[in-house]
Amino acid sequence: SVNIVAFGNERDGFSEDSQQPSLIWSYLGRSALISQIDSSLSTSHVGNPVFTEYQACVFGNVRLVVHDCPVWDIFDSDWYTSCRLIGGADIIVIKYSVNDKTSFQELKDSYVPMVKKALNHCSVPVIISAIGARKNGVPCTCPLCTSDRRSCVTTSEGVQLAKELGATYLELHTLNDFYIQKYFGGVLEYFMIQSLNQKSSEKMKKRKKTQKCHRVQPPQLEQPEKMPILKGEASHYNADLHNLLCCCQCADVAFYPEDLSTAVEAHKIILCSVSHLFMLLFGVKSPSDAHDASAMQLAQSLFAVEAGDPFASSPCGAPPCVPPLRVVVKDSVFCSCLPDILHFIYSGAFQWERLEEDIRKKLKDPDKTEHVLEKVKCILKTPGKLNTVKDCKSHQIKRLYNTSLRLFFNTPVLADVIFKIQGAIVPAHRAVLVARCEVMAAMFNGNYLEANSILVPVYGVSKDTFLSFLEYLYTDSCCPASILQAMSLLICAEMYQVMRLQHICELYIITQLQSMPSRELASTSLSIVSLLKKAKFHNSDCLSTWLLHFIATNYLIFSQKPEFQELSVEERNFVEMHRWPSNLYLKQLADYRNYIHSQKCHCTVM
Repeated sequence: SVNIVAFGNERDGFSEDSQQPSLIWSYLGRSALISQIDSSLSTSHVGNPVFTEYQACVFGNVRLVVHDCPVWDIFDSDWYTSCRLIGGADIIVIKYSVNDKTSFQELKDSYVPMVKKALNHCSVPVIISAIGARKNGVPCTCPLCTSDRRSCVTTSEGVQLAKELGATYLELHTLNDFYIQKYFGGVLEYFMIQSLNQKSSEKMKKRKKTQKCHRVQPPQLEQPEKMPILKGEASHYNADLHNLLCCCQCADVAFYPEDLSTAVEAHKIILCSVSHLFMLLFGVKSPSDAHDASAMQLAQSLFAVEAGDPFASSPCGAPPCVPPLRVVVKDSVFCSCLPDILHFIYSGAFQWERLEEDIRKKLKDPDKTEHVLEKVKCILKTPGKLNTVKDCKSHQIKRLYNTSLRLFFNTPVLADVIFKIQGAIVPAHRAVLVARCEVMAAMFNGNYLEANSILVPVYGVSKDTFLSFLEYLYTDSCCPASILQAMSLLICAEMYQVMRLQHICELYIITQLQSMPSRELASTSLSIVSLLKKAKFHNSDCLSTWLLHFIATNYLIFSQKPEFQELSVEERNFVEMHRWPSNLYLKQLADYRNYIHSQKCHCTVM
């Protein structure tokens, strides 16, 4: 069959002859090659005709289907139908009246790009038919006539449009027998024959390919089953520290107004992690270490540490029973906004616009608001750098641990707990541990011995593993050096119920195993079965399931290793069921090889 789609209206928009036959109908009615013509009208949802469908026979028994769309609105109202028509077309005809410049311009500007998009680089022949004799008389002077009526569509404009579409350009001055049958019909029938030849060639290729498939083919090796996908857990680092402020656990500093009427509790380590001013205030840095004298001056003008307890606190921390350090805020306006400022700091110091809005609503005074915000900028100021609004807003792209909290990891500064592990001591800070780990929060705040002890022994993990665990609590990141170290860290994370760290370790192990070449996998001394046993024992269901699939996918490698015998009956059955390549494939491969060998052994002498 041959499918032709025709777009456009060949009638002059100002012509009074509405009974003039269309180009397509004239060709179908006059061509000697066309027989058994049948037509039907398709309408849109509003009842207007969208296209006329003609069915006929050409070249004797070849089915010809023509869709004639006189209006271009089909591209606007029904893009799906227009794309379907173009996608199924063997030949496309675009027609226009040479005396309707407005319609031609609309076709060129709006609809030709749509036709190009619908064709999508398909090699479908396109015929552009410019119909009618140009009217070169004196233009009408009636003010109701448009200016486009004064000029006709020139031949060069039609040729240029044909070049854009890679089309064949025809000019039909009138729809008589010569132009319809000899001129337009000759070109159209040439493309019909080309289309039929191409379809016949494709059919022959398909038939040959089918015949070729009847030969004995080697068995097709299917892809292994897809591994279970592990999804990472989103970080809740800033939320953990913000919750620490809300619940006021392990607070070691309290801010008071000058009348001592109320108290706002906080944590030295969190405040020092974002501000050099607080480092000076709490004795983490001495005034001689300050690069900027203004920070010390601001600290003395804003805050006063309670008499009897100077700026510095004990470098190794104090026992848990020691009450919080009392600090008086001298600036009453700043003191009234201190809860909002602390929420800003504990949220990771990245919501500056929200802090501005909260203080503006509370004070309702632009001057006071600006005064407080300038104080906050000075507190957050990094020594040696300019203090501008831009610098302050740059905190939006920083994480709290990326400023200074990492500096307090494994140091005795402000430490209030010491872990004893494998004969070594590791200093830490209860506030960070309680905020980041629920097990430690229960341990330090419940009726346990650790709640009132500075020295806490740790069993069951190595020092290096525990340090990596603490580093994650302080920095929200971890970088295991090997698969075995990641497994040890996973076990520690499961012990302290830090699920996100457990997932990070699982993803690290999976990534490392997936990137391991088959030759290295076959020669490695790393026991995958041992990893599987540990993952199951420590409730890492995702990793244990993935490792079983990994063993099954690399069956030919692992089945040769002694550790394969350590799998349980249930695990062995799972691996055998999901093994790759399957037993069926190996059997088919053996049969194929036997067949090929038997064919080669046959005598070829005729």
